Amino acid sequence: MSTTSVREALEKTSRVIAEQPETAYSKSVPATARVLAGLRCEVTGPNRETVHTDMPPTMGGIASAPAPGWLFRAAVASCTATTIAMRAARLGINLTTLEVTAESFSDNRGILGLDDNVSAGLSELTVRVKIGARDVSADGLRELAEWGDVHSPVACTARNSSSYSLEVDVV
Repeated sequence: MSTTSVREALEKTSRVIAEQPETAYSKSVPATARVLAGLRCEVTGPNRETVHTDMPPTMGGIASAPAPGWLFRAAVASCTATTIAMRAARLGINLTTLEVTAESFSDNRGILGLDDNVSAGLSELTVRVKIGARDVSADGLRELAEWGDVHSPVACTARNSSSYSLEVDVV
């Protein structure tokens, strides 16, 4: 999709939401994971979306697919890149380079349950943006990247830890 097509789609959606704000809030499509064998999981969505995960051999998997933590970082990176590209399109900026990398650290004592004082969560999440465009200042590109980070739904979720709940159905 060209920058113009993206801009037109976003402007149309923005107009509809401005006229009917209630249409802005919607439930996200669910992702359902089921264990296939060992630690390999298949994650599916209602529209035939499918992705697989596995753990590395050191954690009991066979590394047949990306680890879930990597998919989380991939979601942060791709969502932020998408949001920056959307904003650039709205502003009529033709990006020549856009690359987003998400990195984190983890302490495996948490996932292994070796120390209840150690979180299993990823820490020190860092997002790096490499961005370029003709006829846009370095400050303008930094501002664009920062805007994209602030408005990226996945990055916002990671940063703001919105409400989380667990429901268990025992069968």
